[in-house]
Amino acid sequence: MNSRSTRAMIQGPSGMLELLLDMPELPAGESVRGVAVITHPHPLHGGSMDNKVVQTLARAYVQTGWQAVRFNFRGVGASEGQYDDGRGELQDALAVVDHCAPSDGMPVPLALAGFSFGAFVASQAAEQLASQRPVSNLVLVGTAVARFAVAPIAADLRPRTLVVHGEQDETVLLADVMDWARPQTLPVTVIPGVEHFFHGQLPLLRGLVARHLQAL
Repeated sequence: MNSRSTRAMIQGPSGMLELLLDMPELPAGESVRGVAVITHPHPLHGGSMDNKVVQTLARAYVQTGWQAVRFNFRGVGASEGQYDDGRGELQDALAVVDHCAPSDGMPVPLALAGFSFGAFVASQAAEQLASQRPVSNLVLVGTAVARFAVAPIAADLRPRTLVVHGEQDETVLLADVMDWARPQTLPVTVIPGVEHFFHGQLPLLRGLVARHLQAL
């Protein structure tokens, strides 16, 4: 993805976790805007940090000056452990946040993003971190609201949250996402004619996310 991509292994709650860190190419003297931790689709259905939508999210963050951190949940790729129905995967995400964007000292801005099951995990991470540190922005794509308890978005984070969904998503129905978003008056950006994996529309998705990040 990027000439400054590096793989790493860190200690997670149930073993080592495999990470891929993408650094933006910045002009001399300019610092990254922050760290974006991006979570992938369901581990039992082929989800990994190499998923095309996850890569697209990372590209959008790198394009707008963020360091993007993707990682494999426990039991995926070189990450150790076994699938834990979302509970352990949330702990994996929080461990990556603690390692890559620690809150002690002078913390860097933190962003969270996720696709499908990963959007569920990102929402839960945002909720859990709310009392500990600010989340600069949140991007949720193809949010798996029908199968998992996607957390509501805190009122102060909603203006900095982007929810994107495909009109013809056959895995997570748009109507279910609207039912989750409606009580929060949380806008949902709908891409007409697009299904769950955004086939043929990944450049459009990247542009939507990049514009959202540039506007903040």
